[in-house]
Amino acid sequence: MDTFILPSIPGEFHWTNKPLTWSLGAGESLTVVAGELTDLFVDPGGHPPKDNAPVALFTPPDDSFLFSARVKVDFASTFDAGVIQIRDGEDRWAKLCFEYSPQGQPTIVSVVTLGTSDDCNSAPVDGTEVYLRAAVTPPTIALHYSLDGHFWRLVRYFSLGSLDNLRAGLSAQAPTGSKCTAIFSEIQYRKGALNDIRSGE
Repeated sequence: MDTFILPSIPGEFHWTNKPLTWSLGAGESLTVVAGELTDLFVDPGGHPPKDNAPVALFTPPDDSFLFSARVKVDFASTFDAGVIQIRDGEDRWAKLCFEYSPQGQPTIVSVVTLGTSDDCNSAPVDGTEVYLRAAVTPPTIALHYSLDGHFWRLVRYFSLGSLDNLRAGLSAQAPTGSKCTAIFSEIQYRKGALNDIRSGE
């Protein structure tokens, strides 16, 4: 099956680059297992781009919206991650990652790609679970993370330009390892904009 639906999301998910395995669980959770050497990155240093990470994408029905999920990752190898993705084209996209750093620390990482990728490591996180969120208010996008699902911290505020083919979704990656399992729960969608991008409210 290449598509699925979640009652909390106003759209059908379609797989791009299917995972090793995936499943829907209790409480509308989604488990994604990414295969070996999977990633989404356009290296500004000129190395060949990678776009083989599995991602389930849907088309939001609203111009302004919030999309979030609780993400748990079975970290094993460097750069393993569970990801929220915003994508408007092959060379215009952004991802917010809960990623295993080279220092062996779960870390919030954001990547914004306009032709090439701009990669930024943000805050280290204790544990293997965190909340990730994308807030889209054209032409801007804000990425936040939270430890409890209530108090949100701004990671990145940017624009991908005009959003003509916008999709949002969930992904896992294993750029250096054999596989990575990410479990997404409390997946939520809300129409509208934040009152304050920087406070996350």
